[in-house]
Formats: sequence, C-alpha cells, structure tokens
Amino acid sequence: MKKIDTENWNRTEHFEFFSKMKSPYLGITANIKCTRTYRQCKENGTSFFARYFYLSMLAANRVPELRQRIIGNDIYEFEKINAGTTIAREDGTFGFIWVGFDEDFNTFNERLQQEIREVQHSTGLRLNNDDLEADLIRHTTIPWVSFTSLLHPTDFGEQNAVPKISFGKIFENHGDWWMPVNIEAHHGLVDGIHIARYFHHFEKLLNA
Repeated sequence: MKKIDTENWNRTEHFEFFSKMKSPYLGITANIKCTRTYRQCKENGTSFFARYFYLSMLAANRVPELRQRIIGNDIYEFEKINAGTTIAREDGTFGFIWVGFDEDFNTFNERLQQEIREVQHSTGLRLNNDDLEADLIRHTTIPWVSFTSLLHPTDFGEQNAVPKISFGKIFENHGDWWMPVNIEAHHGLVDGIHIARYFHHFEKLLNA
C-alpha cells in the first residue's frame, strides 16, 4: 500500500471538511442490470451469488478511491482490497466471512465456498482479526427485499473508512433482470463520481 501525500492531495480540503461531520458517509442506491450473468448462472446451475460477489470485487478494485483507507492519522491506498460479507444460517442468524480476493473466479469461489461451509458449522458472528482489517470492502445481501434505500449502523474507530456494498432482491422488468445495489463510503475519500464508476464497471461486468 502507498501513503497519500496529503500536503499535495487534491482532496485534502474535501477530506477535512467531511471528516468533521458526525456521519461523514455518502450513500447511493441504484438498480443495476444483471440479465446476462443471472441467465448464465441459471443455465449452468452455478451460484449467482458467488458470481456477482466476485464481479462486485472486481469492479471495486478498479476504482482507486474505493481502495483508500484512513489508518491512524494518515490515508493509504491499497493495491488490492479483499472481500468481507455476511452469510445467513437456517436458524435466522448470520456470520461474517473474509475472502482474499483473486482475479481468477475459480480461486476466489473456492475460498468463498470454504468460508460459507465454516459459517454453517458455527454460531455467532465469527468475529476475528480479519474483520478489523482495513483492506477490505464489506458486503451484505438482503435477498428478500428489492430495497430503494438503506441505512447501516455507524462504524467505530478506523473502520469508518471501509465502504459497504449491499445487494437486494433481483426483479424482472421488460425482459431484463435488475438488482438493487447500495454503496456507502466516507465522503472525504469518495464522491458520487467514484461511486458511479463502481456502478458502471459492475454493470458492464454483469452483462459482458
């Protein structure tokens, strides 16, 4: 990772301005077309969740601002960020997982499936040191609701700069399939244009 030179950073004033706020987060929700990937997964009998989770990470890693984190009193940009998400259990609870990101889908999916199996054979949140690291993006899926907005609990400590991405229930409209996606990030690091770039990359990958 590289340290941002805030003395010569074009966002220094932006960062200082938003960091003074009690809730310095920017959140945007959009419906993202996922027709091609959804249909391919249905035809091949593969996991749609695994595929869109992987593509979300691929898209996020293409936006430098989503790889920037506040660590102590400094700002760093990671070369690569990893994946965190929640996995539901049959008893109605969920557990956290951490998956080291790899641009090879099969490698990423093997790691993901291993984590999913471990959640199903455990209880509680599965908090560990990986959940406290900064080089990740947190994800969650709410497959029961095609939401139009979302409110997250407020983070603590250095975690306030870790973006959150949430996926909702997919729906069909005029022959295409759409998925509501919400992203929330620290506004001192991320603007609307950067979130739009993530949405652009994600939708393009989902329909390639």
